[in-house]
Amino acid sequence: MDTVWGPDFAALRREDPEIAEVVLGERDRQNAGLQLIASENFTSPAVLAALGSTLTNKYAEGYPGARYYGGCSWVDRAEDLAIRRAQDVFGAAHANVQPHSGSAANMAAYAALVQPGDTVLAMDLPHGGHLTHGSKANFSGKWFPTVGYRVRPDTELIDYDEVRDLALAHRPSLIVCGATAYPRLIDYQAFRDVADEVGAYLMVDAAHFGGLVAGRAVPSPVAYADVVTLTTHKTLRGPRGGLILCRAELAARIDKAVFPFTQGGPMMHVVAAKAVALLEASTPAFQGYAHQVVRNSRALAAGLAAEGMRPVTGGTDTHLVLADLRDLGVSGREAEQRCARAGIELTKNAVPYDPSPPAVASGIRVGTPAVTTQGMREGEMREVAGLIAAAVRGEPVSAAVTSLSGRFPAYATEESGALAGTLGGP
Repeated sequence: MDTVWGPDFAALRREDPEIAEVVLGERDRQNAGLQLIASENFTSPAVLAALGSTLTNKYAEGYPGARYYGGCSWVDRAEDLAIRRAQDVFGAAHANVQPHSGSAANMAAYAALVQPGDTVLAMDLPHGGHLTHGSKANFSGKWFPTVGYRVRPDTELIDYDEVRDLALAHRPSLIVCGATAYPRLIDYQAFRDVADEVGAYLMVDAAHFGGLVAGRAVPSPVAYADVVTLTTHKTLRGPRGGLILCRAELAARIDKAVFPFTQGGPMMHVVAAKAVALLEASTPAFQGYAHQVVRNSRALAAGLAAEGMRPVTGGTDTHLVLADLRDLGVSGREAEQRCARAGIELTKNAVPYDPSPPAVASGIRVGTPAVTTQGMREGEMREVAGLIAAAVRGEPVSAAVTSLSGRFPAYATEESGALAGTLGGP
């Protein structure tokens, strides 16, 4: 039976069969292929239920107990729950759960900590950083002179000596660490020491690995950073949205930077769904999931290496693998396209010191959060590595991809609407 989650999917089918077809088609696409995009995951039915709730109707500018609209008693309760759960899960003094996205969270953090024209030190985009870490196409690069630090050519690890040298030379007001395509752990103490030495704020963008922090699978940056930003829809496995954690003394500045400076009314259905995801993330089962994500990532890295796709840095400590394809003579763009035709979704990505332009790239970025949610383990990761390699070589593997994904459907189609994988992880 074709069912999805929400108060009344049958009503959608009656009112707008075209969009109903889109919703079901996307569900079937997620079920049929291998979702290996490192920034994607599958939410639980409970999260989807909150997203499709009547909370979407409520305007709630302001914060709990201090709204600009009446009738906010229930949404106040939802936001209070989300805040308390975020504080508990991450051990943070303060949490703001209203940012619409990770980029919105980063903009608010910048607004709270620095002024346009202040210098920022952040990771170079070609070395694993993010658009909001100083790209000239983004607000961060347009409003803030940004100095980029890189990884070492020999080890492909962050060059902490260069970080300190650049900080001493440019005296930034803000130092940003965190990345979108860096597979190793970050030395937060090293960044904290440099920030203290030059009198800068330290911001950690944990968008990609926030769920691994919640699940105790990687070290937490909260004790080291002045501000931590993250998304709720990647490894945290919640709705699309952002989250900001900070020290108590910065709480008022962060809150004002979110509202009214960068956003208006929060999306209260999303805030409630964040609360659901944070409750799920507080469980021992989620910790098991987070650790399995890392184990799966390491198994996938080893499998790709055996197929001639060199893992950048030699491996991974997180949820993602960055693989260099130059030894195969295939570009990242070609690999992404060939894999997509086989039902394998991953991302072309630059490798450090990449000779190819970003639109072509020499590597691919592959992540394990979604397939781990489905219940796959190390054995399946070895199988996935072989399927990726075959697809990159142009071999027909669509049937094998369909067979594997069919054993681990992301979402059931029965009335129960249960997540097919084990929600808490293996």
